[in-house]
Amino acid sequence: MDATAKFWEKVADRYAKQPVADEQSYQTKLAKTREYLTPDSTVLEFGCGTGTTAITHAPYVKHIHAIDIADNMLQYGREKAAKANVSNISFEQATIEEFQAPASSFDMVLGLSILHLLRDPQTAINKVFTLLKPGGVFVSSTVCIDERQRYLKYILPIMKLLGKAPFVQSFKVADVERLLTQAGFTIDHHWLPGKGTVVFLIAKKPL
Repeated sequence: MDATAKFWEKVADRYAKQPVADEQSYQTKLAKTREYLTPDSTVLEFGCGTGTTAITHAPYVKHIHAIDIADNMLQYGREKAAKANVSNISFEQATIEEFQAPASSFDMVLGLSILHLLRDPQTAINKVFTLLKPGGVFVSSTVCIDERQRYLKYILPIMKLLGKAPFVQSFKVADVERLLTQAGFTIDHHWLPGKGTVVFLIAKKPL
């Protein structure tokens, strides 16, 4: 198990107990995402954490395949899905790079609060593009500490060495948009809630 997986396995219990940081923005993102869903939609969520978002969207789609690097996170997801009587989610321990599925398998891919945690986000986004059907959408919400929290780029490496924080990319909003367009996506929706340090993007794969 690599250091990243170990970190998220270790913090799963604490993570599961944390409330949503900005509930109003989260609900807005959920509502906007549902505009792109249909009862026949097949969805992949990578970096699904404890499954809250997948469970929330499950009533609106055919099936969600939820993956995460940490099995402790997935166990929370399985338990919450069972408690909510949600049966159209499958959970799997995998990274987006490891995940195996035929090209053009999904109508939507969710990558929420995850791109800034990847060492090679371009490879991940390219994989998402391949997995999506033509006309499919990639929904992402990404922390961009280089916009207003540049001091964190110096603090986070120290915290990571101490085992107190994961690896975090120093993104600006334009960096995330460029990664998406370089993969072949067009930006269909762009929103900067709050102080503008988290960018919510819905990107479409051309038909």
